[in-house]
Amino acid sequence: MTRLFNDPHDFVAEMLRGFAAASARWVRAAPGGVVRSTRAAEPTVSLVIGGGSGHFPAFSGLVGPGLAHGAAMGNVFASPSTQQILSVARACQQGRGILFSYGNYAGDVLNFDQAQAILRREGIDARTVVVTDDIFSAAATEAENRRGIAGDLTVFKIAGAAAEAGADLDEVERLARLANDRTRSIGVAFSGCTLPGAAEPLFEVPPGRMAIGLGIHGEPGIDEIDMPTAGELAEILVARLLHEVPDGAGRQSARVVPILNGLGTIKYEELYLLYGHIDTLLSRAGLEVVSPEVGEFCTSFDMAGLSLTLLWLDDELEPLWSAPCDTAAFRRGSISGHSAVELSAADEDSARTTAEAIPSATPESRALAARIAEAVCLIADTLDDAADELGRIDQIAGDGDHGIGMQRGSEAAARTARSLIADGAGAGTVLMRAAAAWSDAGGGTSGVIWGRIISGLATACEDSSVPRLHDVAETVAQVSTAVREFGGAEVGDKTLVDALVPFADAFTSSLPGTEATDSGSLRRTLAAATREGARAAGTAAEATADIVAKKGRSRSHGAKSLGTPDPGAVSLALIARTLADFLTETSPPHSSHPQPQHPNDGARTAVLTSQEKTLS
Repeated sequence: MTRLFNDPHDFVAEMLRGFAAASARWVRAAPGGVVRSTRAAEPTVSLVIGGGSGHFPAFSGLVGPGLAHGAAMGNVFASPSTQQILSVARACQQGRGILFSYGNYAGDVLNFDQAQAILRREGIDARTVVVTDDIFSAAATEAENRRGIAGDLTVFKIAGAAAEAGADLDEVERLARLANDRTRSIGVAFSGCTLPGAAEPLFEVPPGRMAIGLGIHGEPGIDEIDMPTAGELAEILVARLLHEVPDGAGRQSARVVPILNGLGTIKYEELYLLYGHIDTLLSRAGLEVVSPEVGEFCTSFDMAGLSLTLLWLDDELEPLWSAPCDTAAFRRGSISGHSAVELSAADEDSARTTAEAIPSATPESRALAARIAEAVCLIADTLDDAADELGRIDQIAGDGDHGIGMQRGSEAAARTARSLIADGAGAGTVLMRAAAAWSDAGGGTSGVIWGRIISGLATACEDSSVPRLHDVAETVAQVSTAVREFGGAEVGDKTLVDALVPFADAFTSSLPGTEATDSGSLRRTLAAATREGARAAGTAAEATADIVAKKGRSRSHGAKSLGTPDPGAVSLALIARTLADFLTETSPPHSSHPQPQHPNDGARTAVLTSQEKTLS
């Protein structure tokens, strides 16, 4: 378990401050993660890596000359937000393009892809190589669906060495893909890991048993067997990896790099004992072992477990794997020609968050914004109460962080909304900035998806006017379509979409074809439509218990998710029910969050026209 922390919500921020202070030779802090504190004599392609925290030395410990230029760091086991990735990438940009590389997890893919698209619109050439080394997480015929675990190191090292040598972006990307194609890993666990502040581990392994095929985010293993001896475990790991030799690698006299990686609490003595057996087995198989690595390279917080990775070398990859690098956690040879980065006052100013101006808004839009802020505060209360249960559902076939992510995201949105109301913001501004706050603080898949949902709803609202019933109906339908396209999920995949689509369909079909003529009928109409949507979402969320996951982290665990509803669908249904209750009330229900107050609150009743009550 994690013993040293203050507020668990601040764990990552405090850890990164300490890491940057202790590792100033290699890195400096940047909003969203760390970047190199040195630069090469000539500009190079910038390698930006990242993922959730809890994996040290991945990802921050692999930033430095010869390896990565920056690492974007999310909350523990949650992907960094799009804004965090953009912040780190912009701080690393040298004019020769950016290569993103990270493990293949849904939240990371959504957030990095969104950051890549934004950079490309800004004229920056950004590419991505996703690491897919975990052989247990999908069949060889579906290798693109595999997770990335400790094989991250081989891809990062090859790409970083190629960039250091002056290769252009096309070449760095090609070599990173080659390294990924020639890397295979398998992981096992003897016990689960516990998040900071949590009372119980994310999963447990029965006494005398070993889990096989685990991820690095606290996901349970895909299979279990009786606990083997060290020699028997070595045979299992090597046999599984040699069963799938990369195309073109061959078996006889092939040169391989074995990486035996501790996941958090396995002692180095145990790892070396195990490696002795692994080395013998590889040699007996006719393989030539090259510069083996034993230690911690990609952990899973305090998990008792380990993984074995094999990188199958060729004439291109071997010199890049052996090339010098110098980072806080991985060093090889001697590297020169780098100088310390001297930050100018302008650089430091640009790294600080600057407050955006609040656009002017009509009294009607400000009044609507106040009601929206009240609803956001109530949603945050609901998710705060449900966080433990959502986490429990998620850890059955996922990583257990859904409740925490939803809690963090909604609380950030509520704080932002309250602050904006105090500054006189209109409805469009409140929704758009609350969406950004939710996405940034929530991180992961849920953060970026809810950012999309709320920012989509913001398109129906302006600071100069209030939406009509038709605008709301059209926007809800558009949001449903946009989320499906963005996440690549459909009904039946066991995701949030399974509840979102029924909500949108029921909501829009319940609305009349004509606009209501008075505020009372508008309120009743919207409340009734939202209740119908919430009922449909709730029924659909419960029904996901009978679905085998086809998307997200639960996908790798097949039937293990049967009998348990999808946490994303459940949380959407909870939010829909909260909104229905809120709209049905003639006066705002109680929220434990301080209620937002507009500076001219006394005039609020007078400006609540029938149009403003479209959403209240």
